[in-house]
Amino acid sequence: MELTPQVLLHGYAIGVFPMAESRDNPEVFWVDPKLRGVIPLNGFHISRSLARRMRRGGYEITIDRDFVGVLDGCADRAETWINDVIRTLYIQLHEMGHAHSLEVWMDGELAGGVYGVTLGAAFFGESMFSRRTDASKIALAFLVDRLRQGGFTLFDTQFLTPHLASLGAVEIPRAVYRRQLERAIAQSADFASPPVPSAEEVIQRNTQTS
Repeated sequence: MELTPQVLLHGYAIGVFPMAESRDNPEVFWVDPKLRGVIPLNGFHISRSLARRMRRGGYEITIDRDFVGVLDGCADRAETWINDVIRTLYIQLHEMGHAHSLEVWMDGELAGGVYGVTLGAAFFGESMFSRRTDASKIALAFLVDRLRQGGFTLFDTQFLTPHLASLGAVEIPRAVYRRQLERAIAQSADFASPPVPSAEEVIQRNTQTS
C-alpha cells in the first residue's frame, strides 16, 4: 500500500505509527507497542527547578512558525527514524493542518522544539529536540499546557524513555491505550488557536506543590 497522509492518519486512528530503520533506509514500517508511553494531561506537574528556569526567561515560544525546522532538528542526530519518505509525509500532514510544531527560540535561533500529529482530541507526539540546555523541557511544559487549554484528552508519546519518565510520562497496556484513543478521536480539540501564554500562566496551571 502506498503511504499517503490519509493512510498515516488511518494508522494513527487504529493505534499504530510509522518508523524507518534509519535516515538512509527508504522502507517504512508500522509499530504497535504492547506498552504505550503517554503523558497524563491532568497529572503533569512542572518541577521547581524547571519553574525557576522558565521564570528566568530569555526564550520565545511560537506555534507552527518553523515546522520544517523542528522536523529537521529532530532528525539531526546520529541515529534517526526520520527518513526522506517520513519527512515528506509529515510536511504534507502539516500543510493539511494535522501536524503541528511548538518552537523554542533563544537569541533569535531555534533552540528546541517538538512536533506531532493531531486527530480529534488526541495528540501523537512524534519527536522533540534541544540545542540549548532545558529547551526541550520548556517546550514540553508549554506543549502540555497548550493541549490542556485546547481540549485534548490524550497525549501519546509512543515509547517511554528515561527523559520522558522524568517529565511525568507513564506506560499503559495496548488495550487501555486503544480505549483512550477511541474516545479521544471521537472528540474535538484545537491546537492552533489558543494564544501562547506567559511562563507564569503555565507554571501556575501546572506547578508541583510537593
